[in-house]
Amino acid sequence: MAPSESQQTVGTEHSTKGAYVSSEEFTRDTHYIEDRVVADVQAVRSAPVEASSKIGDPRMAGLTEGAQAWPVEPGRYRLVAARACPWAHRSIIIRRLLGLEGVISLATPGPVHDVRSWTFDLGPDGRDPVLGTERLQEHYFKRFPDYPRGITVPALVDVPSGEVVTNDYPQLTFDLSTQWAEYHREGAPDLVPAGLIDDMLPVIGRVFTEVNNGVYRAGFAGSQRAYELSYKRLFKALDWLEELLAGRRFLMGGSITEADVRLFTTLLRFDAVYHGHFKCNRNKLTEMPNLWAYARDLFQTPGFGDTVDFDQIKRHYYVVHEDINPTQVVPAGPDLDNWLSEHGRQRLGGAPFGDGTPPGPMAAEERPPGDNPLYSV
Repeated sequence: MAPSESQQTVGTEHSTKGAYVSSEEFTRDTHYIEDRVVADVQAVRSAPVEASSKIGDPRMAGLTEGAQAWPVEPGRYRLVAARACPWAHRSIIIRRLLGLEGVISLATPGPVHDVRSWTFDLGPDGRDPVLGTERLQEHYFKRFPDYPRGITVPALVDVPSGEVVTNDYPQLTFDLSTQWAEYHREGAPDLVPAGLIDDMLPVIGRVFTEVNNGVYRAGFAGSQRAYELSYKRLFKALDWLEELLAGRRFLMGGSITEADVRLFTTLLRFDAVYHGHFKCNRNKLTEMPNLWAYARDLFQTPGFGDTVDFDQIKRHYYVVHEDINPTQVVPAGPDLDNWLSEHGRQRLGGAPFGDGTPPGPMAAEERPPGDNPLYSV
């Protein structure tokens, strides 16, 4: 689990020191490349200009100011998504749930990066086998030579040109459900049911602000005051979710939606990373009965837990965040077998895929290489 010498960036010119804790209160940069890949390019270009959104909207008909529309085209795009990153992990899950593996290929950078970029260091020669590059940064610079912001995942890359298309992760996953519908597998779940969208978006918004981003707000706080305020906000939201999930199997009712995917990737990392590394330690996930049972229910559902690599998750946070873990020592625990324990959520009724069916077995070439109790039984 210890990082290799090449991964240790402390004291080097590419150190991440100061990249994460730089002020009293952590503020996430939510300015992304807001291009979209859409089924009807002309219709989207002709629609009224849309406002930017921190959570996206599956009903979005047009483009935000300055954004471009790219055509849906099987085999053209490569999804660059690190298994370690919760924002990227959700795109891996949704791609699998919808059966888009044969339509949009997947590149998985390694879990450790320096201040420059994610790297394709998991391949035998340190390059992505399709894109032929060592760093995701190369694809951002191919399109924007002076790109001024962070090189983030997930990112969709246009394979023919090598240019990044979008890194607007909240809209990207909604578009996988709506714009790529022609290529969904038979039995794919409806992750954005039309009748639930008005109720779902406020839930997604609160989960993003208070939970998904809330753990980072606590972990990257630059003062005691900022940390304590963030800590209180986070656990207030987790208490709300604990109560909400007492009477319903999933966030929006009896079947999974995109809201569940977005919450799952944070809950998955809570005890392994956020409880200690980010000081979110009022209690563990395993000490919140409804949330813990809900998380296990999702983990044991095909398309969720089978995409998980706990080794990569821990290595990413503990090695990359020099500001809060300058030794880069990665913890050995926690034990993971409890993710397979009985969750009992069936008593609440419903069916994870609604009228649909689970995805088939994970393709061997996409199976996560690291620690996952599903692959050790």
